[in-house]
Amino acid sequence: MSEETPYVVGIDLGTTNCAIAYVDTEPDPENPDVVGDVEVFEIEQLVRSGTTKGLIQLPSALYLPGEEVAEKAMVLPFEGPAEGTIHGQFALDQGSKVPHRLVSSSKSWLCHSGVDRRGPILPWGSDAEEVAKISPQEAARRLLLYLRSAWDATMAEDEPAYELAKQEIFLTVPASFDPEARDLTVEAARKAGLTKVTLLEEPQAAFYSWIEQQADGWRDQLAVGDQVLVFDVGGGTTDLTLISASEEDGNLVLERVAVGDHLLLGGDNMDLALAHVAAQKLGGNLDAWQSRALWLAARKAKEQLLSDPEKESADVVILGRGSKLIGGSQKTQLTREDMDAVVVNGFFPACSLDDRPLKRRGAGLSELGLPFEADPAITKHVAAFLGRQQGEGDAVYPSAVLFNGGVFKGTTVRERAVEVLNGWLKSAKRDPLKPLTGEDLDLAVARGAAYYGLVRRGRGVRIRGGTARTYYVGIESTMPAVPGMPPPLKALCVAPFGMEEGSTAEISAREFSLLVGEQAEFRFLGSTVRKEDQPGQLLDRWDEGELEELSPLQVTLEPGEGHAGGSMLPVTLSSAVTEIGTLEVHCVSRDGDRFKLEWNVREGEDEA
Repeated sequence: MSEETPYVVGIDLGTTNCAIAYVDTEPDPENPDVVGDVEVFEIEQLVRSGTTKGLIQLPSALYLPGEEVAEKAMVLPFEGPAEGTIHGQFALDQGSKVPHRLVSSSKSWLCHSGVDRRGPILPWGSDAEEVAKISPQEAARRLLLYLRSAWDATMAEDEPAYELAKQEIFLTVPASFDPEARDLTVEAARKAGLTKVTLLEEPQAAFYSWIEQQADGWRDQLAVGDQVLVFDVGGGTTDLTLISASEEDGNLVLERVAVGDHLLLGGDNMDLALAHVAAQKLGGNLDAWQSRALWLAARKAKEQLLSDPEKESADVVILGRGSKLIGGSQKTQLTREDMDAVVVNGFFPACSLDDRPLKRRGAGLSELGLPFEADPAITKHVAAFLGRQQGEGDAVYPSAVLFNGGVFKGTTVRERAVEVLNGWLKSAKRDPLKPLTGEDLDLAVARGAAYYGLVRRGRGVRIRGGTARTYYVGIESTMPAVPGMPPPLKALCVAPFGMEEGSTAEISAREFSLLVGEQAEFRFLGSTVRKEDQPGQLLDRWDEGELEELSPLQVTLEPGEGHAGGSMLPVTLSSAVTEIGTLEVHCVSRDGDRFKLEWNVREGEDEA
């Protein structure tokens, strides 16, 4: 962005927690080449009824209160976004008592293509007549609007130029977010009044944070030829990224060379598994309301055990069923042994590099909900990721690992992950892994996003990146109608792996037929494996697992002057990766008309 703002701000809009970091970019008068360090913003929030406190993280929780919470209990020390919502720590604690009013893990729903992400579906499973539900995108908007209000109350009380909406913001998303989920996130930010937003992948942000905290010492831990596995297990997803260190003109340069598939597998799954253990200890006879409360209580117990290695057990308490919290409570404990059995052995089992995650056989009918991974063994998903990054018939072997995510606060979890990775390296007669030290598991993503803001201004070390996948648009084959056989689908590459922000690709070597004036479905595909495909390359076949179909787009394109509804127009294609990190695809007719075929859900809406 061309405009220089007083601050560059990094926002981690996490599944479990949000955080803000920032850099004061106004130069030191005595040394114009020096700007401020990365700092963490304390977010004022309700921690209990009527009491607020500044915390370095805001739980990504929204509580939609009824009569059980008095209005005076929700008063904030600043003009906040009331909207009938409690945000943060108090929301999380209150939600553990009345779980059907709690919106949590909304980010996981934001990337779920099987639901209406703009529709009022959260809290999932709650009675719509009792709770005024909101959409996953609305949940993101409310969290961002709260962060904006808390920032303005502290940082811009007497200086409008310091308001958050006027700063350059770097908002993080999982590397595996597809274009539609990215656009939904950008739109949520815009609806919260934050328009100067650029997206950054969370694993890259974590790596940027590590570089920032090491100062120049990061070069002492990495060497030319190193392949760093960024192993990020968050609240909702597992993100895997490979960053390569190479030499260019005598300098050590960093490049993101691979990104894993979208894995809805993380802390939420571990909480559910621990809740199941706790439920068995309580006799197992719990209704849906109590089961959700137990899930939240198990999360709290897990976090206590992960953060304190000396703690041998943590209490798990759920209240009796009742809208006004009347009724007895049930109590049990989760022990360190439970944690090791479920989290360490269940999610990080020892396995070989040839092992692959199990695939669940499709059921004829199942409950609609989040599409969690069928196999919880994260180590097997890592093996599959490394096995797909082929070089001369051999899997890629990382030489270093950078952990991210609160799960890795647990010493035994980190030790198991390193043990499994080193087992693969030993079998391949390679040197043991170098765990990179000095990371910040709670704040790395926000801190790294703020540091990236400096990098964009020419200060600091940049990781070469671009798009995390190769993207394709589906092209229906022309063939005679055959009963029971749909026309084969071909895949036209419209954006290569690593396509940089601000760049375009013209696909003008051949024309395609575009249906206008009637509703049509456009299919899109992505690949983290086929990194050599170039714009204009048309695939008529591909191996299983090479391409993943993304959310389709159903739209009616206006035919324009001189064309009737249902017309087929000859068009060429062009694509662009915007400066904010979203992908656009256009169809261009012979007379120059442009039709936007994109996941950009902002098209046609009023500007904020």
